[in-house]
Amino acid sequence: MKRLGQLTIIMIMFFGSVLFFVSCVPMAQFHELEKKTQSISEDREKFLEQNETLSVENAEMESKIKLLEKELEALDTEMEETEESYHQLSDEYTSLSRRYEDLQQTQEAVMTGHTRETRRLLTELQKTQEDLQLKEDRLKELEQNVSNRMHELENLRSQLNERNQRLIELERILYAKDSLMKALKNTIAEALYGFRQEGLSVSVRNGKVYVSMEEKLLFKTGSIEVDPRGASALKRLALILENNPDIFITVEGHTDDVPVRSNPSYHDNWDLSVKRATSVVRILLDNSSIDPKRLIASGRGEYLPLDSGKTPEARQKNRRTEIILTPDLDELYRLLETD
Repeated sequence: MKRLGQLTIIMIMFFGSVLFFVSCVPMAQFHELEKKTQSISEDREKFLEQNETLSVENAEMESKIKLLEKELEALDTEMEETEESYHQLSDEYTSLSRRYEDLQQTQEAVMTGHTRETRRLLTELQKTQEDLQLKEDRLKELEQNVSNRMHELENLRSQLNERNQRLIELERILYAKDSLMKALKNTIAEALYGFRQEGLSVSVRNGKVYVSMEEKLLFKTGSIEVDPRGASALKRLALILENNPDIFITVEGHTDDVPVRSNPSYHDNWDLSVKRATSVVRILLDNSSIDPKRLIASGRGEYLPLDSGKTPEARQKNRRTEIILTPDLDELYRLLETD
């Protein structure tokens, strides 16, 4: 009965808090920042996929260039052979022409005895002329093919160079962003080193910095008010984030899977996680000049546990607040839009 009375009082406080919260928190701004952060995460994964696709396309392009170079070698060889044959036929044609002229000069004198030989030479001369013309046509065709192949090869090389330059620029920007986040992680870890024994950890995952704080550092059980020790850690973090204006900040509240009783402060685990995240955001803003547009407060409830076990230790690990720091990827977007 005593507990029921307490719950009644808590429910009254909850509904009053809800009315105050709804009137104070700009929900449109919250959703806008949440969507932007989700978009940034999705676009980064998309960039990594495009980066891998570009690498595969470059490999295919280099293979095609090698094949064209082999074809050009074969064409050059065939052209040299055709030119040699052409010169041989030209010499034969010149020789036959001279013999034919000699025969014409003596034709009247030896018409009767050499008619068959004259016809044979005329036929051979005509055949040689036809072969010579065919060789000449083939030589011109080969020259045109070589010219076309050379033009195609130059185009492919130009495309490959452009893709390589673009890939190098993408890798440079990505490396710079990763280096920035690693340096930020080290700075935060050093500044908050004294809180490690109280459930604070700093890590880098998927190009983002995660500052995780267990419930024991920030909140009393069932409370949405930040403890003084946790507030001290958040104030130090706020000073670092204030000096990194190109970083987007998402504060995520997490609970365990034990249902909470509805009360005036919150309705369920999900509501509790959102309000704890909002409390953390307010401390970050109140103790720095951070642009509120960079911040998102969100709740995950019990739906993203670190440990799926049902032990007290597992549940304690899951009751946490994570501050996720995401780099500004606008420069990467601009580079991708130039494709």
